[in-house]
Amino acid sequence: MNCWQRCANDNRGLQVRTGFLQGFTQLSLWVNWFMLLVIISAVLTSYCLLLLLFALFQVALREPLDLHWLHKVLLGFGVLFIFFGVTGISIKWRKEWPTVPLSLRATAPFLQFGAVGALTLLSPFVFKGFHAAKAKWSRFFIVAVPLAVSAGIFLCPLYIQTQCPCLTEQLPKKPDLIGHRGAPMLAPENTMMSFSRSIGCGVTAFETDVQLSKDRVPFLMHDHQPGFLLRTTDVKERFPDNITSNSSEFTWEELQTLNAGDWFLKTDPFRSVSKLSEEDKAMARNQTIPSLLQLLRLAKQHNISVMFDLYSPDWENDTEDVVDTILESGIDPHLVLWLPPAKREYVKKAAPEFKQVYKDSERLRNKSGNLNVKYSYDIEEIRKLRKMNMSVNVWVVNEQWLFSLMWCLGVSSVTTNSCHLLKDMRHPDWVMN
Repeated sequence: MNCWQRCANDNRGLQVRTGFLQGFTQLSLWVNWFMLLVIISAVLTSYCLLLLLFALFQVALREPLDLHWLHKVLLGFGVLFIFFGVTGISIKWRKEWPTVPLSLRATAPFLQFGAVGALTLLSPFVFKGFHAAKAKWSRFFIVAVPLAVSAGIFLCPLYIQTQCPCLTEQLPKKPDLIGHRGAPMLAPENTMMSFSRSIGCGVTAFETDVQLSKDRVPFLMHDHQPGFLLRTTDVKERFPDNITSNSSEFTWEELQTLNAGDWFLKTDPFRSVSKLSEEDKAMARNQTIPSLLQLLRLAKQHNISVMFDLYSPDWENDTEDVVDTILESGIDPHLVLWLPPAKREYVKKAAPEFKQVYKDSERLRNKSGNLNVKYSYDIEEIRKLRKMNMSVNVWVVNEQWLFSLMWCLGVSSVTTNSCHLLKDMRHPDWVMN
């Protein structure tokens, strides 16, 4: 349960669509290796569960347990798969392990109930094995291990820390929603259609990514390594001799000729295209790369804040051009949430009304401002900051169970791909009157 909930949230996160992006980078194909591992894990888990149930029926019917060699092979494969899977994750995604205790804050009570049930079902096997064993050391081992496991299961509630369920009278304000590259489940990411769709979700801010073209025009695009246009545009057809270039090698006029929406309909990254109307599909198919100025005008029109990362090989000079573009747009400077760390002191002087947003390491140095961190950030630190009335935004929160946890924790806002799902929540999934 814990694993599936984590996977569900991260599979909807663009920054954690690691399987898709790695498969695309290495094979130029949309191969979601992450989901492939999840499916194999689900098959093995279901197989082991069914095998256990079959064994229980055999015991109830007083039939002998005779495990076929094929089952032994599959069980052995399952053990090896888990071992190498955990080892691989520990090496490849070590920084993701802090997410596990966070997930347990939501799932531990339910997992404990399930463990008690499983222990009850397995108890007949333990007693049967004890009576069948002849050697004293065998009997001791058969009794000692289940007793130790039982003690751990029944005592673990003493160590379970959770924000859920919330008490209704102590329920914090519902976190504001920030559209992660707009509403990327409803439209191609970082397009005007995507940001327009997020307005319908009631977002209080747009989150995006900014780069500068060869002729110094800030535009919206997340991928920023060589070949940055391959995933979300038709650059391979338009500029076949220039597909591995950086943003600074394309003029704004050239970027505007690219289609930035057709990939969304072809790859269906969130399995959401089938829910779109024909009109929406036609609109998505005709999206282009927008400029930062276009987004600022939309934000100004609807009084919505803008927060962005700045990706550039020349942060120093690009920061000044981006600040100039924002000031020239006429948007209320209080609506600008400045996240890029480069030349922050310059930004404070040039645009003192911008709201400074810090990542963890920067906040520790500045001891002030607003915080923008991943959802697996230290929960106790978030609670401490909120008591100090500091604004804390967490990214990327896509599933209702995780949003409920963040809500009960009292975070100020969440960056999400699923604004259309979270906007209708009236209370966390777990509340107590």
